[in-house]
Amino acid sequence: MRILVLNGPNLNLLGLREPGIYGSDSYADLEALVRRTGSEVGAEIECFQSNHEGALVDRIQEAYGRCDGIVFNPAAYTHTSIALLDALKAVRIPTVEVHISAVEQREDFRQISYVRAACLATITGEGIAGYAHAIRLLAGYLRTGKTDNTQGEKNA
Repeated sequence: MRILVLNGPNLNLLGLREPGIYGSDSYADLEALVRRTGSEVGAEIECFQSNHEGALVDRIQEAYGRCDGIVFNPAAYTHTSIALLDALKAVRIPTVEVHISAVEQREDFRQISYVRAACLATITGEGIAGYAHAIRLLAGYLRTGKTDNTQGEKNA
């Protein structure tokens, strides 16, 4: 099983950027966590981060036929990018949307997620631990075709 962990703009600055919202863990800490979690669930993890929308679209398209699932934090593009939604819909790779902060408790503009319509679940507000949750949920889905919706994630 191969899972792409895809991260949008400014996530490379984890630990520096607004630690009161995003925590003090670095992007290297995040990568270590997802690789460790992937190993626990028997998944090969591929990580990619970009500040550029087109690079994220390209990576989603490149995942077609190569990756079984995607864990995706589109960051600010969550609220603006129809291109990312269209890419996810085109490749139809099972995707879990993840956000470090509880976006539903933040500014009004953060209440809209364009990508959510192409995701099987959304996990928010768990810090970087939300990525481990997303990988476990996605791995379970890839094995059984079902999500365990008992831990607060929302099916899209």
